[in-house]
Amino acid sequence: MATSYPKCSPTEMMGLLVLVNSHNGSEDIARLGDDLDLEIDEIVPSVEYAQVLQLLKVSDGRASLTELGQRFLAATIRDRKAIIREQLARTTLFRTLVRALDKAPGHQLSDEELGSILALAQTPLEDAFQNIVNWGRYAELFRYDSAEGRLTAIRHPPPKGGGVRPPGAPPLEGESRARPSPTRGTKSGNDAATRTAPPAAMAA
Repeated sequence: MATSYPKCSPTEMMGLLVLVNSHNGSEDIARLGDDLDLEIDEIVPSVEYAQVLQLLKVSDGRASLTELGQRFLAATIRDRKAIIREQLARTTLFRTLVRALDKAPGHQLSDEELGSILALAQTPLEDAFQNIVNWGRYAELFRYDSAEGRLTAIRHPPPKGGGVRPPGAPPLEGESRARPSPTRGTKSGNDAATRTAPPAAMAA
C-alpha cells in the first residue's frame, strides 16, 4: 500500500496539540491557523499527522483532541515517546521499516536500503528520509549515524498491560483521512517567527 508523507516535525505537531488543548480541546482549524499566523495549507500537515497517530479527530473543519491525545499531553516525556512509538509502528511505512530493521544483520539499515523502502512513499525522497529520521529519533525507534549513513534499531521491552492504546482503538493501516475543510477564512500573512516548527505526517 502506498504511503503519503505530508511534511511536519514532532515539535510542530506537539505545538498544534498544545494549541488545541488551550482552546478547551476543540477548535476550528482556520482559527488555529490564525493563532499561529499560518495559512491553512501550512497547518494541515500537522493536523493530518496528528490524525494518523489518532491524537486528533477532525469533523466539519474542526479539530478535537481524542482521548489518546489528551493522555499524550498529560503524559511524561518518556510516556509521550512510548505513545508515538507505538502509533508509528502501526503505520504501513514505519511497520515495514521496523520489520526490516528486526531482520537486518546487526539490526541496521544503510541509506541505500532505507531508500528502497521509501520508494513506497508518495513524496520526494529527501523529504520522506528526513521525516523518518526526525520521527524515528523522537520516538526512539532507532538511532541514525549521518557519518556512516546507517540506521540502528533501539530495542525496547514490551509495554506493560498491552501498550498505551485505548482498548478497542481501530487500527491505523488503511485508515481513510480526508483533508480538513476549513470553515473560516485564512490569513495571508506568514510570520515565520510565530511558527511552532516546520510541519510533516504520514498515512497508512
